[in-house]
Amino acid sequence: MKLSRFLFFLALTGFGTPGFCDDQDVWVLVETEPRVLKIMLGNDEVEVFPRVAIGRHGADFDKAHGDKKTPLGEYRIGWVNENSKFHRFLGLTYPNIDNAKRAFRDGLIGEETVRTIMRAEMEEGVPPQNTPLGGQIGIHGLGAADREIHDTFDWTSGCIALTNEEIDRLSKWIKKGTLVVIR
Repeated sequence: MKLSRFLFFLALTGFGTPGFCDDQDVWVLVETEPRVLKIMLGNDEVEVFPRVAIGRHGADFDKAHGDKKTPLGEYRIGWVNENSKFHRFLGLTYPNIDNAKRAFRDGLIGEETVRTIMRAEMEEGVPPQNTPLGGQIGIHGLGAADREIHDTFDWTSGCIALTNEEIDRLSKWIKKGTLVVIR
């Protein structure tokens, strides 16, 4: 089946579209405006982190390697790095099939990259991190970075940043597979 017909099939069946949470599922909501991260239990806010930093060039559905934008959409926690230079790094399953569909439509990636990203999502794995869409997007702490800069500017290369203390508190709520919605 040609990839464009396949992508049409995915759109019709709803694959790669926003999912629904069980009332007791813990998930993370990142609101890029006004720069807030919320730990959610179903529809209830459990904890709110009122000042997060995002990518230097804002947030967008269209993201490419090196553009310093935070990707909008729905992702999962794909891995946790406890020894990150940013104190702790919660890696997101970016890029996902929605990112791949847009990038393919815009000519940024080819069929094989779409298939690889789709396969990773279907297997609940980590998608390739070295595509033209970029990778290594996550939620992390400051590490040794300057707290004053964090409180004043969006400074990341596309990630969501919290203080070290906040990422420690967030980490107690999440696990691999936890839903993260960035809007």
